[in-house]
Amino acid sequence: MNHPELFMLGLLRALVEVAGYFLLGQGLLALLAGSRKHDNMVYKLFVIVTGPVVKAVRKLTPRQIIDKHVPFIAFAVLFWLWIALNWLKRLYCETNMLQCV
Repeated sequence: MNHPELFMLGLLRALVEVAGYFLLGQGLLALLAGSRKHDNMVYKLFVIVTGPVVKAVRKLTPRQIIDKHVPFIAFAVLFWLWIALNWLKRLYCETNMLQCV
């Protein structure tokens, strides 16, 4: 591989996408399951997978933000991180005169 930076950008984007999709799935399942969401095995899997992202965002956010809102903020952070990584990939491709899709 001639461009390991491009590979790392693609890998980071993929990880951010997966975490974002899991947070989105967790939110949709919470809407569908309602108050019984904690009994759902799929919801528990989503909580395990998204736990590191939510915990990291919790450490970055002020204490005034309640814990119930942290997953929404985590999704927003992941969304903007995905946009930034996409922009960096485009910039890298233009700088090195590559045709990236």
